[in-house]
This record gives sequence, structure tokens and C-alpha cells, in this order.
Amino acid sequence: MKIRVYQRKKMLVTLLIIIFLFIILLFRMWYIMVNRSEYYKERADDLHERERVIKAERGIIYDRNGVALATNKSVCTISVIHNQIKEPEKVIQTLSKVLDMDAETVRKRVEKVSSIERICSNVPKETGDLIRSYKLDGVMVDEDYARYYPYDSLGAKILGFTGGDNQGIIGLEVKYDDYLQGKEGKILTTTDVRGIEVKNSAETRIDPVMGESLHISLDYNIQAYVTQIAEKVMLQKQAKSVSVILMNPQNGELYAMVNVPEFDLNEPFTLNTESDDAVNTQDLLNQMWRNGCINDTYEPGSTFKIITATAALEKKVVGLNDTFSCPGFRVVADRRIRCHKAGGHGSETFTQGFMNSCNPVFMDVGARVGIEGMYEYFRKLGLFEKTGVDLPGEAGSIMHKIENVGAVELATISFGQSFQITPLQLLRAVSAVINGGNLVTPHFGVYTTDVRGNKQRVFEYPVKSGAILPETSETMKKLLGLVVSEGTGKNGQVTGYQVGGKTATSQKLPRGSGKYIASFIGFSPVENPQIIGIILIDEPVGTYYGGTIAAPVMSEIFEMVLPYLFPEEKEIPEDTEKGKLS
Repeated sequence: MKIRVYQRKKMLVTLLIIIFLFIILLFRMWYIMVNRSEYYKERADDLHERERVIKAERGIIYDRNGVALATNKSVCTISVIHNQIKEPEKVIQTLSKVLDMDAETVRKRVEKVSSIERICSNVPKETGDLIRSYKLDGVMVDEDYARYYPYDSLGAKILGFTGGDNQGIIGLEVKYDDYLQGKEGKILTTTDVRGIEVKNSAETRIDPVMGESLHISLDYNIQAYVTQIAEKVMLQKQAKSVSVILMNPQNGELYAMVNVPEFDLNEPFTLNTESDDAVNTQDLLNQMWRNGCINDTYEPGSTFKIITATAALEKKVVGLNDTFSCPGFRVVADRRIRCHKAGGHGSETFTQGFMNSCNPVFMDVGARVGIEGMYEYFRKLGLFEKTGVDLPGEAGSIMHKIENVGAVELATISFGQSFQITPLQLLRAVSAVINGGNLVTPHFGVYTTDVRGNKQRVFEYPVKSGAILPETSETMKKLLGLVVSEGTGKNGQVTGYQVGGKTATSQKLPRGSGKYIASFIGFSPVENPQIIGIILIDEPVGTYYGGTIAAPVMSEIFEMVLPYLFPEEKEIPEDTEKGKLS
């Protein structure tokens, strides 16, 4: 009797355990089928779907007038799926012949056991269509896009270029890469357990989204014309390079930035000069890609006298009619520092000294301002900071520590030697001098648009006001107008337009090397400047004075640009009494 009771209890416990386990199993099945259904569906899709990426079309780069400077062209990516290849030898021979690739290279990729293996990308569409026509099992021909630059080398160091995966490498292409890059699409193909596509199964396609287009302030016509002028003067003067920047001094919009020699954007890894140095090819490419206007520093020379004069007027340590004497040199401490005019300028006012670009006058003025005063205005005019231009790799200035500046260093700093800045830093500082004291941010990017042309992002750039007093700005504009109308910048005149500016002839280091940079800064109109430009001619052969070779080039540029930008503003400047300001 006891045995029967025990067996019944045992059977009951066993039954309860089975029922309990069954309930747990039912709950688990419900949890998996309801709560985790999406997860396991994705896992199943991953096992039975092959994914092929469709690259997104990169956003277009347009100039200020809507001219497309960087576009896209249709290309193909050729891939193979190992499990689907039925005639490997035929595939190898066909692809190596059509793609002009080494047969062994193709063989390694065809025979590699992988879900999908890329053979070649950026294949011309015509070639892709030809491969598709052979209907080779296991060979995939997918649509793709490659960057294309319709004007080859125009603005190469500004625009930059893209890499094999269509990502930005240098220039605006990398600076605005996050906006220009689109969203990749996908092609999903159903496969069996062996990875072979299931016949008659539909492909799932997720379309790519094109990147935003970038609209910039650069003007194609101005850039093209200035490039022609720069190439001409580089050839005539057998110069190492020529750089030109044109900017709106009121808001920092850049109309042109030229650095010749340029390189072909559609062949960015082809050197623009002959070289047998295969070991240092990458260094040569990096040098070729450098944008001298922002990546390189130089001693500005006499164009920097604009900054010294501004500081002196702000500090009220000099008057326009203060008298100075120039015997052709000035002895500072134990150094004899000469003027560019060997015989000297004799007795002259500050205004005349500025017009004559007289070094002794500016050494005296610099001493009056003092190093603390000079550095105060260097800081106010942005010379201790980068400009913030929307291009990568901007260099900063190279200045003495204030405690290391003695009388000789102060004297040479006053006329633009013994320190280094970038051309764009100087252009920005002079813009503040002539626009009433507003330190603008030089820039190219204006706004982006979507594929339908709707504005997406409008870029804003900081402006620091109050760098100098408005009255100081007015005086400096008149002084710079006199430099062009009657002084060393006469060759920068443009018929029918009031132009102000300053020349410079900078001796390159080491001193005595016989190498110079001839430069000129010019702007117009004098009363209300709307455009400012700087030109640098690096290591010209023969005549190397800025007033002789750089000023005429800016004059030639302005002769085209001023009527083009401001067709209604041409005027005949009034006669100004020689050497005086009202």
C-alpha cells in the first residue's frame, strides 16, 4: 500500500515538473516569437542576404554665380562572388583584359573565398557596361560615382580633391566633407546556405541620398583671369611661384585665391614638375598641394608699414606733418640699417616718408610706439592668431617673445622684417585698417543646398569690431591712396578708379642670398573699399622691386575685376594736393 502511494506521489511530482517545464518552454517560445521576432528576423536576413553598397553622389561645389566647380561622373565598381563563379578561368581572362590588370592579381581576388571581393573601382561606365554584356556568373557590376573637376587645375589648392572612397583629402573637399558626403544606399540579395543567390528572388534596394551642395564666394571668372595673369608673370619673371588673394574687406568673402603652379585635380597624384626622386614622391606631392597663401609664412617687408603707421596714429605718437630726416641709413645700437634709397630722402614729413616707403622714418616711428605698443596692435589686428579661414592646414605667425625684442629687433619689425606671417594674415589685418576697424574672418563657404536646391545651412563667421578707431581708418585710407597716386605704388593705378595700396620688396633668408619676394597690397575704392588684393612674386629673376613688378600686375587684375564686380561705380578721382591730407 505504501509503495503505491509513493509511486503516485512520484508520478505527480514528475507530471508537475513536466508541466512546469512545458510552461517555461511555452513562455520562451512566446518571448522569442513576439518580443524578439525583429532581432531574429534580422539575424536570419543577415544569413540569407548579401549586401552590396551603393555609393552616394557627393554634393556639388558651386561658385558665387552657380558655376559648378566640382561635380560627379558615373563609374562602376567590379566585384566577384566566389560561390557563384562557374567559369573562373574565363572570368580571370576577361576581367584582366578588359580592366587592363595583371592576370595574377585578378586570379588572387577571384579565387579568394569570401562573400564578395572587389576587383576594381572607379571603372568608366562604358567599361562596366561591356563587362555586364558578357553575363559572367559571379561578376557584379555596381553603379558608383567618382569626383570630377570640369576645369582641371582651376583653384586646385582651394577646392582640394577626394580619395578612392570619395572622401575629402585637402581643401574645401575635406573642410566641408561632412556636408558634401551623402548617405550610402544598399542592394540586398537573397542567398541560400551556400551563399548562392536564389533564382527569381527580388532584390531589395535602398537608394542612396546625395550629399548637400556647397555654394562658395569664389568667382570662377575672376579666379580664371587672375590665374592667367599669375602664370604669365611667373613665366616672364622666371619666378618660383606667384600667389594672389582677392577678398571683400567688409565681410571676408574670398573672390579668388591663386597659387601657381597649380596641379590637375583630376590627376592629383601626378607631379606638375619632372622629378627622378621616387623615394621622396610623397614629399613632392605634399609640396605641390600646399596653399602658399595660408600654409606658408614670409617676412612681409614694407607692406607691413601699414600696421606700424596705424599703431603710431592710434597711440598719437606721430602727426602727419611731423618732420624726419633720412640720410640713407639709421644706426641702431651697433647696427647700420639702410634705406632702399642709398642717398637718402633728406628731410621729409611722416606723410612723405610713408609715400616714399622710407625705412629710417619707420624705425623712428617704431621706436616712438615701443614694442609693447606695437604688440598691442599686432594683437588687435589678429597677427598673433590664425585667421580662421575655412581651409585646412593654416599656419600661424612666427614672432619674437616680447622680452627678447631689443632696439635692433624693434627697428626691423617696424618695416616688416625679423618675423613671419601668412599673406592672408596680413590681408586680414589691412582689411581691418581700411574698413573702420572690423576684424573679419576670411572664408569661402556661404551656404549649402539639398538635391532640390533648398538652402540647408547658412554659414556665419565672427567679426571683431573696434580694432582701431574709425578716424584712424579714414586717415590710413587717404595715406594709402597717396602711395598709389603719387608714391612708390604709382604702377598700381587704374584709370577711372581710386586705388590705395602699398608696395614691398622682402629679402628672403638667409640675408645676402639674392632672393626676394616682390609684393603689393591694393584696394578700391579708397573712400569705401569693396575689394582688397595681395600679390606675391617669389624669387623673380632680374628686377625684383614690388613697385616695379608687383604693383603693375595688381593694376592689370583690377582693370578687369573692378568693372566686372562694380560696373556702376567707375569714377574719375579728384586731384589731390601732392603730399598732403585734408
